[in-house]
Amino acid sequence: MQVTPEIKFHGVERSEWVGNYIVERLRRLERYADGVTSCKVTLAQEQASQTKGNRYSVMVEAHIPPNHDLAVKKQKVVHEMRTQLPALINLAFGALEKQLKKTAQLRRADVKTHDGEPHGLVEKLSPDGYGFIRTFDNREVYFHRNSVLHGDFERLSVGTEVRFSPEEGDEGLQASSVQIVAKPGVRSESAANR
Repeated sequence: MQVTPEIKFHGVERSEWVGNYIVERLRRLERYADGVTSCKVTLAQEQASQTKGNRYSVMVEAHIPPNHDLAVKKQKVVHEMRTQLPALINLAFGALEKQLKKTAQLRRADVKTHDGEPHGLVEKLSPDGYGFIRTFDNREVYFHRNSVLHGDFERLSVGTEVRFSPEEGDEGLQASSVQIVAKPGVRSESAANR
């Protein structure tokens, strides 16, 4: 993999050591996926809290041909940039590694494509950029607009069927790589078979 990541800094001081660390973490992904064609990493300082300190987020987006777009976002309060920011970057890349392993399994046909991924219906949407999915086994799963693939958050409405990759977040189950399967009122084959 010879991809140079596109790194964006929003409210975070641009530094060479952060860039080098991200490149190193991207190189480690080679053992999980062959053929990453693009990688974007966004480091941002979120709304600051006077009592808790500054909250930072790391968003990692990667594309694997033919049509796999993966995205992860992790947030954390960071007091000491030099020691704690690498830990946050590790969290984001660790979550991406899990998705890449799953994608590699799908490519090797170790897991049934799409049928192995959880499905559900969008149950709630917030104008603040997040929502909840109600799975077909009746679990509620949080998702953020940055987890919706292809920038399709604006296309979502209550009742839209989606598939997603579940992962354990700070406050319970959350969805990453959310993808639209069917618009409201249209049931996909997998939903009809449940």
